[in-house]
Amino acid sequence: MSHLILYSKPGCHLCEGLQEKLATLKEFTLEVRDITRREDWWQAYQYEIPVLYLGIGAQVIPVPRLSPRASVAHIRQRLQELAKGTGSAAAN
Repeated sequence: MSHLILYSKPGCHLCEGLQEKLATLKEFTLEVRDITRREDWWQAYQYEIPVLYLGIGAQVIPVPRLSPRASVAHIRQRLQELAKGTGSAAAN
């Protein structure tokens, strides 16, 4: 099972909307990281949230920004395509 890491902060409506959609994707585990809890996360992501990463095995890769209007089906498809691309790249 692939793992998703969402960098977020309380009160971020874009983050909350994306988190709700990601939580419905049962083929992925979801970890939400509150950037206000660590200075390094805050410095890295304060102007960028929501930021999403896909973890596959030992690899953690950034997910290109998803539209807030993207459907759950579209998000699932994008993540699966990204996961397949990572797997084939690792095999080469």
